[in-house]
Amino acid sequence: MLSTKAGNPVHDGPYGKGGSRKSLLNSLEESLRDLGTDYVDVFYHHSPDLSTPLEETVGALVAAVQSGKALYAGISNYQPDRAHEAAELLRAAGVPLLLQQSRLNLFDRKLETNGLLDVAEQDGFGLIIFSPLAQGLLTDKYLDGIPVGARAENSAFLPQYVIDDTYRERAGGLNKIAQSRGQTLAQLAIQWVLRHPGVTSALIGASSTAQLDHNLKAIEFPDLTQEELDLIDSYAIDGTAARNR
Repeated sequence: MLSTKAGNPVHDGPYGKGGSRKSLLNSLEESLRDLGTDYVDVFYHHSPDLSTPLEETVGALVAAVQSGKALYAGISNYQPDRAHEAAELLRAAGVPLLLQQSRLNLFDRKLETNGLLDVAEQDGFGLIIFSPLAQGLLTDKYLDGIPVGARAENSAFLPQYVIDDTYRERAGGLNKIAQSRGQTLAQLAIQWVLRHPGVTSALIGASSTAQLDHNLKAIEFPDLTQEELDLIDSYAIDGTAARNR
């Protein structure tokens, strides 16, 4: 499956970002050129653009599908009410909303309480989760500090100050639960995300095929029991290691 997103800044000028028809369709053309293909399976609008009428943004997604340059339409980072509105507009145009990309992990659990899971079920679209490992915080990499060469050494998305005693205590507790199940913290974190019935898939990055193979083994472990889920809840606190806390 090949997908691409448009809407976040990619170049200077009025059409280098946002949800306008010109911006989205220009970005799609550039992606097709760079990928060397005639179409993608899913074309996403990356982030809500409140300065552009939603009807125009959705119209661009419809045009992409109707032109054959995308097979399905998707959105990303929409709040529940706007996702529902987008789904209705797409449905009226005969182009179903296939997927929404959203962030969910053991330390960022807002998706569980903001109503998006219910909206997805109601409107019939799947959720594909990004950052299930919280950019490495839900692995064993930072349990004992910041190793040399790690992302947290120089990253605006993962500042060093979030790796504090509170984070280490909670991540350490989750790691012990994972070890008791014979898996790693990363595998536990991925399995926890995938247990939600409304979650279609999870996006994982890997720096090697060995790391990819390791993470994919998350689906091979027994289902989490209610007792384990209750224990996980005592350490999986929403807002842990958040940049804006």
